Amino acid sequence: MGRKMEWAGREKHMAGIPRKMVFMAVGAFAKAVATLLNTTSVHNADTLLRLVRSRPHGIPLLTVSNHMSTLDDPLLWGFKGFPSVDSKLARWALAAEDICFKNSFLTYFFRLGKCIPVTRGGGIYQEHMNEALRCLDNGAWLHTFPEGKVCQEDAPIRRLKWGTASLIVRSNVTPIVLPMVHGGFQEVMPEKYFLDRRPPFPLCNKKIRIMIGEPLEFDIHKMMQSAISKSRDDPVFSSTETTSRRWPVISPHGLDLDEAAQRCLYSTISEQIQTAMEKLRSLAIYNTLVTLTIGFPLFLSFLSPPPPTPPASPRPGSAHRSAAYQEISLSLSHNLLSAARHSAAMPLPCLPLYN
Repeated sequence: MGRKMEWAGREKHMAGIPRKMVFMAVGAFAKAVATLLNTTSVHNADTLLRLVRSRPHGIPLLTVSNHMSTLDDPLLWGFKGFPSVDSKLARWALAAEDICFKNSFLTYFFRLGKCIPVTRGGGIYQEHMNEALRCLDNGAWLHTFPEGKVCQEDAPIRRLKWGTASLIVRSNVTPIVLPMVHGGFQEVMPEKYFLDRRPPFPLCNKKIRIMIGEPLEFDIHKMMQSAISKSRDDPVFSSTETTSRRWPVISPHGLDLDEAAQRCLYSTISEQIQTAMEKLRSLAIYNTLVTLTIGFPLFLSFLSPPPPTPPASPRPGSAHRSAAYQEISLSLSHNLLSAARHSAAMPLPCLPLYN
């Protein structure tokens, strides 16, 4: 299929019409599932919207998130206010080759959806990682799932693969890195729903939460210098057992990085991203506990009967005023009754009849 139909992912392929049709259909599907059929709450959505729509020209955006289900993308971009049907603003994404590119139809479809195939276990220097690198060099938006596979357990963020860190280092312009953490997609598309299979359609009436952090800043040149010196002194990175993959020497930002220095640098960047994602996950748990703490007493107050209202104590002079009001009411009733009787006794006027 010639580099997995890379030509189908180009913007000028058939004047971009097939790509626009795919994003209109998939974007509408994401909106329906995330907004209409389920309830989605987003923390700090303005930061993502600002970076997608109006970041400086030529500056790439790299978003990273945990991976809870096979529908994380596109449902992650289906929340209210996000331009999910705009193919020009849409992200590029790394997608598993064995799932999304199994045949010619799927390959063409996901290529139109701006997806780049990656082989899990193929290493950070596999062929299509260069394609992802070109997207960043062009100032595009790329989304990755650095955990490497779906995990539906509510557990701490796992150790991140180094592919994302290598893209940050090798990019000609250091991208804006935006961490994200989400939950609830594992209930919308569980891996083991019936007979250990996924449901044929997304489930409804679930709660989805998306936590968006603040951009991470990396001084790559300074971090490279630190990695070079650290890799020489630390046997964990410089031993032959850990440098047996024969990675090529790269020279970003004018510094040569051998395999040991690359391992040290990628490990440092990945740990910082993992820490930021874990903080977002902890914040989501905290917000949930606060909501339960506030909401549970209110729920109990609705269940419990209201306390009896004590009788009001009479104020001074209230008895005299009450008697006066009763006397006035009786007088008005008597006058109205008399007027009614008087009007009833009067003869009706004679009205002319017209033929």
